[in-house]
Amino acid sequence: MTSSTRYAASPYREAASPYAEALGRVPVRRAELPLLGGMTRYWDYGDPDAATTLVLVHGFRGDHHGLEPVVAQLGGDLRLISPDLPGFGESTPLTERDHDIVGYSAWLRAFVSGLGLSGRVVLLGHSFGSIVVAATLAEGAEATPAARPDAVVLVNPIGQPALAGPRGVLTRLAIFYYWLAAVLPERLGFALLRNRIIVRVMSEAMAKTRDRSLRAWIHGQHDSYFSAFSDRRVVLQAFRASVAHDVREYAARIPEPTLLVAAVDDDITPIAAERVLRGLFPDARLVEIDGVGHLIHYEKPVEAARAIEAFLAERAAAEHGATGPDATDRSTTDREGRA
Repeated sequence: MTSSTRYAASPYREAASPYAEALGRVPVRRAELPLLGGMTRYWDYGDPDAATTLVLVHGFRGDHHGLEPVVAQLGGDLRLISPDLPGFGESTPLTERDHDIVGYSAWLRAFVSGLGLSGRVVLLGHSFGSIVVAATLAEGAEATPAARPDAVVLVNPIGQPALAGPRGVLTRLAIFYYWLAAVLPERLGFALLRNRIIVRVMSEAMAKTRDRSLRAWIHGQHDSYFSAFSDRRVVLQAFRASVAHDVREYAARIPEPTLLVAAVDDDITPIAAERVLRGLFPDARLVEIDGVGHLIHYEKPVEAARAIEAFLAERAAAEHGATGPDATDRSTTDREGRA
C-alpha cells in the first residue's frame, strides 16, 4: 500500500463541503521538492507575488486538505504554501531521518529554505504541526535573522503533555492502540491503524459542532485522509513524537511575534493550559474561540482566519512604525470576535 491509497466510498464521503465555494476562488498550484531522501508534495495557494507567505504545517495523520478551510478564508491577498508532512498524504517518507521531532524539524527547515521565499514569511502549525513549528524555531535559534520567519501562528497548539489533558484516559487508550499496532504482524498492524471504526470514534470524539451536515463532512474528511500514510513505521514514529513533546518545551526560545489560536472546549489542551502557554513566549498573544474543540480548522475556519488577518495587519502596522496598543501590545488574550 502507498500513501495515496483510498478506501471504497463511505456514506460520509459525499457530504458537501461548506467551504468549497470559497476554496474554489483561490488559485492553486501543485509542486514538489526532493528533501532528505524523500519527495515532499505541496500546494501553493493564492497570489504567488504576495508580500506575505504563510507556510502551513498540518496535524498528526492529516494532510494538506485539513487546512484548506482556513486557506479558503485567507487566499485573497496572501500566498499560502501547504505541504503534506513526509510519509503522509502524497509526500513520501524520509530516508535520511526518522519521522520524529528532530527529523521533522530538519525537514521543515530544509523545506522553507528550498522554497527560496522572499518578502514576509509566517510559519503556521496546527496541533502536531504546532510542535513541529515550535521545535524547528527553537532548535534553529542560532540561525541568522534572514533565515527566521517574521511571525508565527499556532492553531490548537499542544500546550501540555497529552496525558495531562481531560481526555488523558483516551490518550492512554490511544497509546495502547498504537502499541498493539506496532507488535502485531505487519499486515495486521497496518490494517488496525487504518480501521474505519476507530477513525470514526476519533472523529466523533473531537467534533463539537451540532450541525449534522458539518459533522458529516468532518467524518468524510477523516474517512478520506486520516489513513493516508505511507507505512506503519512512519505513523508510529510520528505518534510517539506527538505524545512525547509539546510546545511548552520550545516557547521561551521563539522570539518572533506569535499568535496562539486556541479553542475554549479543546479536550487535548484545555484553555487554562493555553493561557499558561501564552506567558512562556517572549512575545505572544492568545485568541480564544468559543464553541469548538480541537477542530478549529474544520469547525471555525472563518474565526481563525479573521484572527490571523488581524495579527498580520498588526504586524504590518508595527513594521511601518505605527504606535498604540493595537500595534505594540501582543501579550493579551482576545475572545472570539475581538481578535
